[in-house]
Amino acid sequence: MATFLFKTEPSEFSFDDLAKAGPSFWDGVKNPQALIHLRTIRPGDEVLIYHTGNDKAIVGLARAESGPVADPKNPGMNDRGEPRFAVVKLTAVGRFPSPVELGRIKADARFADFGLIRQGRLSVMPVPPALDRILRSWTGEPIRLR
Repeated sequence: MATFLFKTEPSEFSFDDLAKAGPSFWDGVKNPQALIHLRTIRPGDEVLIYHTGNDKAIVGLARAESGPVADPKNPGMNDRGEPRFAVVKLTAVGRFPSPVELGRIKADARFADFGLIRQGRLSVMPVPPALDRILRSWTGEPIRLR
C-alpha cells in the first residue's frame, strides 16, 4: 500500500467537505506530473490531505476507493490507454489531532527532496515510506470518522 499527498484549497473542497460528502471523486487535476502520480493510485492506498491557502498543513487522512478512471467532465484516453484526465474516488478516514504545518516540513532537512518542497505547485505526489513514517509520527493517529 502506497501513500500519497493531495493538496486542496479548503475554501473550494476541504477535508471536512470530503468527510461530509462521503466517498467522492477527486477531480480537477490538470498538471501533467500530478496526473502521472494520480494514475498510479490503487484501491487501498492512503492519502494525506494537505490544505493550501491560509492553513498550509496536512490535516487529514483519506483512503483511495478506486484506481484512476477517466474524468467524466474531461473524458478520453492518452496514447498509453490511460485516462487523459484521471480521477480517483476517496473516502475520508479521519482528521489528524496535530496538523503538520508546511514550516515544520521545510525546517527538516530530511524533506529537502520531497515534492511538497521541491515542486510547490504540484497537487498530487507520492510520499516515500521514510517520510510517511515521520509525518505520521508528527500528526498522531487520525481521529476516525464515525
